[in-house]
Formats: sequence, C-alpha cells, structure tokens
Amino acid sequence: MARTVRFHAHGGPEVLRLEDVEVGEPGPGELLIRVEAIGLNRAEVLFRDGHYIEQVRRFPARLGTEAAGVVEAVGAQVTGFRIGQPVSVVPAFSMNDYGVYAERAIVPAAAVVHRAEGLDAVAGAAVWMPYLTAYGALVEVGGMRAGDTVVLTAASSSVGLAALQIARRVGAVPLATTRTGAKKDALLEAGAAEVIVTGEENLVDRVLDLTGGRGAEFVFDAVAGPGVVDLAKVVAPDGTLFLYGALSGETTPYPGFELGMPAMNMRTYTVTRELTAHPERLRRAEAFVSSGLRTGAFRPVVDRTFPLDEIAEAHRYMQAGAQVGKIVVTVDH
Repeated sequence: MARTVRFHAHGGPEVLRLEDVEVGEPGPGELLIRVEAIGLNRAEVLFRDGHYIEQVRRFPARLGTEAAGVVEAVGAQVTGFRIGQPVSVVPAFSMNDYGVYAERAIVPAAAVVHRAEGLDAVAGAAVWMPYLTAYGALVEVGGMRAGDTVVLTAASSSVGLAALQIARRVGAVPLATTRTGAKKDALLEAGAAEVIVTGEENLVDRVLDLTGGRGAEFVFDAVAGPGVVDLAKVVAPDGTLFLYGALSGETTPYPGFELGMPAMNMRTYTVTRELTAHPERLRRAEAFVSSGLRTGAFRPVVDRTFPLDEIAEAHRYMQAGAQVGKIVVTVDH
C-alpha cells in the first residue's frame, strides 16, 4: 500500500484525499518509482476542477505527471533503467492512466529520464515540465535564434522563468511582463532584459519602443483571452504568437484582418501532445535541458515546498498565483 492523492468528485482543493492504495507491480514498459518529490502544475488544478483539455474518465481519479524519485522495480521489456537509480518523471501520459501524487507510483518507462548528476529530488521535480514546455515551443517548433526577441507573459511562473533562461542561452532577448511591480526586481535578477509592468505601462508601446518598432519574433503567452489582441500587435512580421496556457479563463479571439496586422502565426502549444509523446523530440529536448543544467545556464527556481500531507494547501497556494517559480511537494519515507 502507498499513500496516494485521489479525488472522488470535481471541486476545489478540499476534494483532495490522501488514501492508502495498492500499487501493484509494473507491467511491460513500466517502472515502479519511489517518489521523493512532486512538481505541481496548473494542469492538475484544471483537471481537478473539471476544466482541463481532457476530462476525468472515472472516479476516484489521480493527479500528477511530474516527479523525482528512485526506481524500485522494472517491468518487462524495459531497458536502460536499474533498481535504485535516481530518475525524473516527465509529463508524457494522461492522468486518467497514471498519477504521481503518491509515495510510490507506476509510470510508463517512456516518461522517465535519468536525473542529472548533482540534481536533488526537489530540483529534479522542478525541471522538466517548465523547460520542456518552453524548449518545445520556442526552439523545437519556433526555431528561436540569437538576436530574436521573445515577449513572456506570466514570466514569474516556472515555465516563464525557464523560457527566460532558454532565451538567454540561445542568445535571444527576453522581455518579461508582469501585472504589478511586485515581481519586477525578481524577474530582472532572473535575467530578463526588460520587465514591462502591464498595470502601469502600455504593453504595445513599450515592446515596439524596445524593438525599434520591429516587434518581437515570438510571444509566449500563458494567459490567452482578450489580451491576445494587444499581444498580436507586438509580433514582428512572420513572427509567432504561442498560446500555451489559458489563465484568463476567457474566450480567446483571433486577431484577424480588421486589425490590419502583418503576416503573423498564432498557434496553441501543448507539451504532452507535441513533444513528450514523440520519442525523438523528447530525446533532443532531454539533451538540450541536460546540457543547460550541466553548464549552470539552467537553474530551476523553486518558490516553496509542501509536505504530501498538505497537498490541498499546496493547491490553494498555486491558485493564489503569488509564487515566483515552481511549487514542489516533498514525500517522506
């Protein structure tokens, strides 16, 4: 048996229950992981609420796609892993099939990567979703290059901070946005070339001024909703507006011909569908991120940790939106 977080109906953090669940043995293509730390993501809040892109198929349901731990058992047809090996679990499966909010969890081996040397469990649970999301959109799909400018909304999120570091590593110029000035210094310290406080400054004027009127080759947006109209105005000709989140919860318009816009690409991006589900893309992403970790160019930012017993409080903290970086839940054994 292993303490496992489950929920029996949609709702707020209060629906989360820590229950003893039989784990079983890993089947073909699976690993059993002794979980040491769990990375929290906005997708889990949406899945719990019933507002995610994928609906819960049955209750009780599980949560979690990102964790760090140690291999406890290896299923048939699995190669490259051994018992006792430190690993990280990356978001490459449906929460209807697996969940890592637990003391021990069975996961597909295809969703497990070797934990980088020198990376502890907390950092190992904070790396992969943010860096894979940012890398997949901006580098794998977008082809971001040195000299490009990228505007990052929700820049203090774990994905925003990862995107900032990735932009710096390839020689691009990251412009961070934040609603209030409270996080401005933290974003500058994290490496933002400039920080635009949208509650005090005009986003369009500021970006166009900083880019000499050209606009940004990339906008990486976690918010969506009506704000995409202004974001579209700062995209350089033939640039791309990536929508990877929908924090606004509002309908997202398409900024069309009536705005007199130059040629612009606008597309959604979902890491689980466009990167981690493709072994070759995941291999390239793992190499890119691991290289950045080795050189120190990438430093996962952890805002706060919670013990597994306080999983509901961790979800409440995430929903409050005050964090700078990743929220991680630790598991004692």
